[in-house]
Amino acid sequence: MKMYLRCVAALSLLVSAVSSAQLAPDNQALETKFVGLLGMQVSSIANAPVPGLLEVMTDRGLFYASEDGKYLVHGRIYNMDEGMRNETENALTGVRKDGIAGFSNDMIEFKAKNEQHVVSIFTDITCGYCRKLHNEIADYNELGITVRYLAFPRGGLGSSSHDDLVSIWCAENKQEAMTNAKAGGAVEKRTCETQVDKQYLFGQQIGVSGTPAIVLEDGTMIPGYQPAATLKATLDTAS
Repeated sequence: MKMYLRCVAALSLLVSAVSSAQLAPDNQALETKFVGLLGMQVSSIANAPVPGLLEVMTDRGLFYASEDGKYLVHGRIYNMDEGMRNETENALTGVRKDGIAGFSNDMIEFKAKNEQHVVSIFTDITCGYCRKLHNEIADYNELGITVRYLAFPRGGLGSSSHDDLVSIWCAENKQEAMTNAKAGGAVEKRTCETQVDKQYLFGQQIGVSGTPAIVLEDGTMIPGYQPAATLKATLDTAS
């Protein structure tokens, strides 16, 4: 049941916020508080690992609330009896994995010939470490790592970096446009229908706060730049 709700949370962001009618009646008052007081759209409400708390997935991330709707908690829950297992991260991995699958046809991919692993990276062309990572894209590919980019303009929607990313996603050769932009080249202005905005909003939902943010195939997220060899070791261990 919990995995079903997580899947709904991811898919709802790609279409629209889930309506109140899709939440259990006793959770509608809590959703109303999130919308009215905090300006957040609620995707799903489920039981949290801690008795008395509810897990609330919103368009701005994962929050916890008391069952009576009086208290709001923003943080991470760790299970001390299970080796300090990060329960919040576990809740987000399923949302990340399912949500990213919805963008499979709208990511800019640099495919490894001997593909062993696939990573999805939230990126911005103005980010120094994003440029460093892309400058080493051949190293990742050589080690069997396919890199798929999602857009995360650090300036937000409507910023110049957002407009540049839209132009790149609209280019006839997206890989060439991305490489040129990350090398400091001028971005040819283009407009078309893209999922750049949805990718950015989804990134906010799943905890992306900076770029690059690397999401592994199981939904685990690694913030920041990782050298190719280090990432390969992590991926080999995780698989």
